[in-house]
Amino acid sequence: MNNLVTIKDKQFKPYISQQQITTAVKNIADAINTELANDFPIFLVVLNGSFMFAADLLKEVTIPCEISFIKVASYHGTSSTGNVTELIGLTEDITGRTVVIVEDIVDTGITLERLMNVLTRKNVKQTKIATALLKPQSYKKQFKVHYVGIEIPNDFVVGYGLDYDGLGRNLKEIYVLA
Repeated sequence: MNNLVTIKDKQFKPYISQQQITTAVKNIADAINTELANDFPIFLVVLNGSFMFAADLLKEVTIPCEISFIKVASYHGTSSTGNVTELIGLTEDITGRTVVIVEDIVDTGITLERLMNVLTRKNVKQTKIATALLKPQSYKKQFKVHYVGIEIPNDFVVGYGLDYDGLGRNLKEIYVLA
């Protein structure tokens, strides 16, 4: 991995390597392929941050499935605003379906809570949550996160789809504030 990277006014240092990410993604895909083998899930990818994780994950998912995308926002700068705005909604009929929410990172759980409320109203069969990263110290909601790539402390990270004010998403590795 490279040394420090500068994004806007902050420096970040290497934190999680591309190889560690690849291993975590394959582990999640293996679990999904086993647990949902007799199902036909729809993967609900939360944009923008989840795009890299979703692409890598779904290349490893071998069961029949569908993929859809929604866009929500709850961050500004390096902290959650606490407000979630659904920008692009779900257009597929998911009544009676297994839905796998694909998140880049689960920290406060505010986004998940909003999504779970929406999905409950749509009468889905079951909802599973897959995330590349989980911050267990920050997560205070009651929803089970079924598939976790890597647990991290409550640090601000960028790369692999995660951003700082829209920048840094394109980094192959994950970096933490230096």
